[in-house]
Amino acid sequence: MSDLSSLQVLREHEQRRRDEAQSRLRQAQARLEQAQRQAEQLGGYRGEYQQRWTTQFSSSGTDTALLHCYQSFGERLHQAVDQQQQVRAQAQAQYDRAREALLAQELRLAAVSKLIERRQTAVRQIEEKREQKRNDEAASHSAANGSWNHPGGALA
Repeated sequence: MSDLSSLQVLREHEQRRRDEAQSRLRQAQARLEQAQRQAEQLGGYRGEYQQRWTTQFSSSGTDTALLHCYQSFGERLHQAVDQQQQVRAQAQAQYDRAREALLAQELRLAAVSKLIERRQTAVRQIEEKREQKRNDEAASHSAANGSWNHPGGALA
């Protein structure tokens, strides 16, 4: 029975680890969603910026200093978008790892739970066999006592 109680303690431990893995997955998912929103916002801003300045340049003459400023900011904006895409990719990788860790933990918990179930079934079967043996012995003993004392019995 101590084996079963040890397994119960192990299951509780694995459940806590599973709960922690679920929490890490939720956190990774939140970071991924935030990184995706930021990447989309930056990409949208870059598109608006390029469209606005393309319209500006085509409608009037622009001096080269202003064009240089536009190009410089455009390059920095492009770098920011690229960097945010890297952040998003890292967040995706962390989310994937957290999901895999949760799945592995759920498998460990399921294995321990299944082992406990099997051990409980084995203990029940042993107890049922013991009970059946006691019943058989009691019935045999009762039958033996009844046939010796019965007037039409074997020794009467």
